[in-house]
Amino acid sequence: MPDFKLSAQLKGHEADVRAVCFPAANTVFSTSRDQTVRRWHKTAEKPPTFDDTITSQGHGYINSLTFLRASSTWPDGLVISAGHESIIEAKRPTLTTTDNADRLLVGHGHNVCTLDVSPRGAFVVSGGWDGKALVWDTEKWQISAQLVHQGEVKSVWTVLAYDEHTVITGSADTHIRIFDLRQVNANGEVEPRRTLTTSSVVRALCKLPSGLKGHPSGAEFASAGNDGIIQLWKMNGTQVGALQGHDSFIYSLACLPTSEIVSAGEDRTVRIWRGSECIQTITHPAISVWSVAVCPENGDIVSGASDNMVRVFTRNADRTAAPEALSQFEESVRASAIPQQQLGPSINKEQLNPKSWLLNNAGKKDGQVTTVLEDDGSIGAYQWALSEQRWVHVGTVVDSTGSSGRKVQYNGREYDYVFDVDIEEGKPPLKLPYNLSENPYEAATRFLGDNELPISYIDEVAKFIVTNTKGATIGQGTEAPSADPFGTESRYQPDQTAQPKKYLPHTEYLALTQAKWEPVAKKLKSLNEKHLLAGNKHIAMNPDGVSRLEAVLQATLGTPIQKTSPPALLEAQRSIYMLVTQWPYGDRLPALDVLRCFAAWPGAASLDDPKYGDLVDITLRGALDTQDPIAPSDAPLTELIKTLDASKLNINNVMMALRTVTNLFATPEGRTLAAAEATAIVSLLARIAGVEGDQGPIGADNNNLQIALTSATFNFTCLAFNQKESVDLELLMLLCQVAEAVIRAQTDPEVLFRALMALGMVLAVGGDARDLAKTLEVGEPVGEAAKKSGEARIKALAQECLGYLRR
Repeated sequence: MPDFKLSAQLKGHEADVRAVCFPAANTVFSTSRDQTVRRWHKTAEKPPTFDDTITSQGHGYINSLTFLRASSTWPDGLVISAGHESIIEAKRPTLTTTDNADRLLVGHGHNVCTLDVSPRGAFVVSGGWDGKALVWDTEKWQISAQLVHQGEVKSVWTVLAYDEHTVITGSADTHIRIFDLRQVNANGEVEPRRTLTTSSVVRALCKLPSGLKGHPSGAEFASAGNDGIIQLWKMNGTQVGALQGHDSFIYSLACLPTSEIVSAGEDRTVRIWRGSECIQTITHPAISVWSVAVCPENGDIVSGASDNMVRVFTRNADRTAAPEALSQFEESVRASAIPQQQLGPSINKEQLNPKSWLLNNAGKKDGQVTTVLEDDGSIGAYQWALSEQRWVHVGTVVDSTGSSGRKVQYNGREYDYVFDVDIEEGKPPLKLPYNLSENPYEAATRFLGDNELPISYIDEVAKFIVTNTKGATIGQGTEAPSADPFGTESRYQPDQTAQPKKYLPHTEYLALTQAKWEPVAKKLKSLNEKHLLAGNKHIAMNPDGVSRLEAVLQATLGTPIQKTSPPALLEAQRSIYMLVTQWPYGDRLPALDVLRCFAAWPGAASLDDPKYGDLVDITLRGALDTQDPIAPSDAPLTELIKTLDASKLNINNVMMALRTVTNLFATPEGRTLAAAEATAIVSLLARIAGVEGDQGPIGADNNNLQIALTSATFNFTCLAFNQKESVDLELLMLLCQVAEAVIRAQTDPEVLFRALMALGMVLAVGGDARDLAKTLEVGEPVGEAAKKSGEARIKALAQECLGYLRR
């Protein structure tokens, strides 16, 4: 069978390509630390050419990927991706960054580093740094099971949906666990049916075919990890083989239709294994090959590497790249620099064979690397190509500085360095052992785990290692290595002096009192004169009344709220009550504007009207009742709200009413009134958001109304937090639904932030309120808000909300 050769190099990503998927012959998907998911579509056959489209743009690195095959529900299938943001996104492949995701799955509390979908597409399984493995039903898009991982798991690095009822996981605790999803208990948990122990961290899993096309060893799945060994297993837990050849971590496994295994790792290679032998090694001009996948239709391979490239390889001569592309790829491999420590023990130039040695000596196995002294005095690295029976130049070995060359003993092992790290003043330093052959981020993770320190320190510790080894790291100088297996460049950096802002709980109420008295007074006087000229003296103010009102407007509108109100405020408020209830519906806006400003002043909420009721009654009826004038009524406000005809409403009138409600919370008596009228007010909020009623949302395209809606919603949830002893769970449920509806429908960052704050405050209340929020699955709208906005405050707030959900 011919060797794989380069078919296409797909250039577009701006950082490490962390995951690849090859669901169809003409389509490749890839994710990257550049925070994008890209779809590569083949546009030409000879030579193979692909164009890329960014389907998703995140706000953190994206390092896991899978594909849900086409179905009647999803004719084009779904691209499923996740990463640093802890939110799993499912999106049709035909959509772009301007389109919302079709589904957002929230349940993990840390980086989601692995995804897989079951063969028939019934479920998706995910694993992450939080030590969780979750199974998601693709019909309801909810968690259908949590796979139990007891002990110090630290991270579930890899998951495999073996069949429609079996999932296999591999973890940082060196264990492989096999789960039967039919054994889910009453708590939605599944205990492992079988646990297998390996010698190192498990990074990759892949299913092997059965029957006549099965693997020669009889193995049913394969695993690999930090020890660079591929282990072959049967489902009963028996190990039936081990494949050795990689020189470093193995990050990814896949299986060809021929039952050959494909592996990729941090020794820069993709390797093809037939039976127990490595038959081909494809070296990449990169520090690490992060991911590999196989196309089920044609058996081609795709890889994603740390040099930002996606590459397709094929055995079919018709799909091979143009000769110049093949030459360029080979030259880039030859020109790459290989750090000395990546090849093991220190190299002594005086003991190296000359280059001519290669002419008379064959390699012992495919992929074997040897070093020779080049004619110019440099050290050349050559790899044995078994199929071609020749040595291939794969790079130049560069000297590594920074190590004394003397090993240091620590806990029975030898290390290049053992650093003293001061973590807390007054306590002895902690020991941080490190070998130059290690990835700094792996050493940092081990150090944090051994000393029970937060994973958030990983960047700080890795940077400490890089700095104190003076660049003696895997080919990266003094910069943090791109071979970072965690992809943390876009994450919060612990060594920054500014600490992340904490938003929850926020115990102060919002107010919407900004105003200028002159235009409001001018409009009121103009409308008043109109009614006087029309002979409507019974609904107009006399000149003295206008002057007194204007003086109060000047003293209150746009002026900071004082502890005491102007003496004439209540008299002016009575005049406004008359205008709001008696003027024609189309003329009420400026009077409602005045009322929303008065509402924040002391005493305003206590003023009732003998015919129309309290401040809330008058405000809501003035904004919602289109009668001219409004007739006094004993019917409750909820009846008016229930029978609203949205087509007749002045949206700005409604907006002013909600601003008035928001401002009530500025005073103790206002909060008392808001609580007393909460049933009617929250019912209105629900009606405007489209949660209640059958006419849909009101004013969905009016941003000012949405700001007022979310501000009032937040203030009620803030009241619930501040007065925990009198929480009304039914109203809180409706408020959560309002906030969720707004998040679903809106994109403005300020609107999203206020709606998210409202959900966060319900969670912060704790107890039954938090349980209610969990029952309502508010994690999904929280995740959607984070996805919709690029603002850091919304991302941070969403993480706080998710933190409360995990309590």
